[in-house]
Amino acid sequence: MEQFDVVISGFDPYEGIDVNPSREVVRILERDGVPDPPEGTSVRVTGVLLPMSFSKAWPAMLRTIESVHPRIVIATGLKRRKRSIALERCATNIIDADKPDADNMQPRRTPIDPSSPAAYWTQLPLRDILNDFAAHKIPATLSSDAGTFVCNSVFYSLLNWSAAQHDMLAGFISFPPVNETRDGGAGIPLGQMVEAARIVACDAVNYYRRSAASSLEAA
Repeated sequence: MEQFDVVISGFDPYEGIDVNPSREVVRILERDGVPDPPEGTSVRVTGVLLPMSFSKAWPAMLRTIESVHPRIVIATGLKRRKRSIALERCATNIIDADKPDADNMQPRRTPIDPSSPAAYWTQLPLRDILNDFAAHKIPATLSSDAGTFVCNSVFYSLLNWSAAQHDMLAGFISFPPVNETRDGGAGIPLGQMVEAARIVACDAVNYYRRSAASSLEAA
């Protein structure tokens, strides 16, 4: 049985949001885990909740990563007007805050790391994930980026760090608001988002195993 450690991150409460899906999904997955992992594997989930802070969010995530040594990291956030889950394709090296963060800081048109690349592509198998979401009737879209606020800052810092690790997959998914009534407005039920996060974890495990097998064959 091959064990995979997975770190999943969310954020502390958002202003004006009664139920923060990136917080609740993380808490549920850490509590209940992934009941049906890929055959021959077990998946252990560690959750971390991050402050909505440019200076503190990534250090908090990095401390958890360095403690757990996961092979997969799934960062999550919220897009308030979305009607579906957004699978983020690209993290950009820019902060351009249209409002202050939790520390009342509002950087504008500032690089996250001036010495690093302009952007990184996600390491998660988005097409596999999107196909599995469709099979489970979970509404989802591919998104070009995670904005220019703290979500993108965490996403970029994560990929910038993991690019040098060679043994870890990382990416970011944005949840819509929680909407249990399916009334046509923004959001989807929380249960669908929990199921979606488990699918992301399982597809990432499968992709990791395929990639590892390909590397061994090439060697």
